[in-house]
Amino acid sequence: MLATMLATFLRLQLLSACMLFCLGAGAAWAQSNHDRTQVGSNISVGAHEEASDATCFGCSIRVRGHVAGDVTTFGGSIVIEDEGQVDGDATAFGGGIRLENEVKVKGDVTVFGGRIQRDPGAAIGGDVTTMGGPGWVLLILVAPFVILGLVVALIVWGIRRIVRPSMPAAA
Repeated sequence: MLATMLATFLRLQLLSACMLFCLGAGAAWAQSNHDRTQVGSNISVGAHEEASDATCFGCSIRVRGHVAGDVTTFGGSIVIEDEGQVDGDATAFGGGIRLENEVKVKGDVTVFGGRIQRDPGAAIGGDVTTMGGPGWVLLILVAPFVILGLVVALIVWGIRRIVRPSMPAAA
C-alpha cells in the first residue's frame, strides 16, 4: 500500500516537472514583445535595455535596465541594481530579491521561501510580502500531495469496509 502511494507520488512529481518544463520551453519560443523567458539559464537586462516581462524557471534575473512588465523567478533570485526599473511586480518563488540603491519597482514585491534585501534608497510602489524560509516552499509543494494521499487512503478504507465480509460474533 505504502509502496503504491509512493510510486504514485513520484509519478505525479515527474509529471508536474515535465509540465513545468514544457510551459517554460513553450514560453521561451514565443518571444514576442521583448519578453524574456528562460529555463535554467540566467536572464540579464542590461543598463540600456528594455524588456516587456522577464520570467525564469530554475535560474536568476538581474535587472540594470527597464522592465515594462513583471519580473518572476521560480527557484531563483532577482537582483535589481544600477538604477534598474520594473513597472510591474517582482515575485520570487524559492529565492530572494535584492533591491539596491536608486532602483524602482512600481508594483508589488513578493518572496516565497526566500528573503528580501532592500537598500533604503530603493522605491517600491506596491506592497511588500515575504514568506521567508524553505518551510513555506515545502508546505506549498508537499501539502497538496499529502491531502491527495489522505483522500486516496480514505477511499481505499471505505471500499475495504464495504467489500469485507462481516464476521459473526464469537460465542
